[in-house]
Amino acid sequence: MPSQPKMTFLVRATRTDAHGSEATCKSATVVLDTDLAGRADAFNPAELLLAALAACMIKGIERVIPILKFQLRSVRVTIHGVRQDVPPRMESITYEILVDTDESDARLKLLHENVKKYGTVFNTVSPGTELTGTLRRSSENA
Repeated sequence: MPSQPKMTFLVRATRTDAHGSEATCKSATVVLDTDLAGRADAFNPAELLLAALAACMIKGIERVIPILKFQLRSVRVTIHGVRQDVPPRMESITYEILVDTDESDARLKLLHENVKKYGTVFNTVSPGTELTGTLRRSSENA
């Protein structure tokens, strides 16, 4: 049986000036905080990593909700990273996934297992970082 071609990704980043850069992919452009002093209107590299992890979790949920016939109203992910200085890296990342749903606790657990098992970014980050978190029920009014 022939194997499927591997999925590939291409992102290009260009320095704009001493205060920032831009990354492009497909038709999208993201402003990057590459200013040594930092800037409030763009994600720095560590924040981009955490945002990629959050997007991976949400996309993973989007992927499995039709398969599991899982009903939800919203998903919110909060991620906190702790940077180690020497050598510089994320030493730990904790996350909370809040799902506004009427599904059972067992179904929430199944959803969380799918997020952890099938997330590309999740599975790239987890071997080299203490990555822990929860997926729990939420209410939009809470």
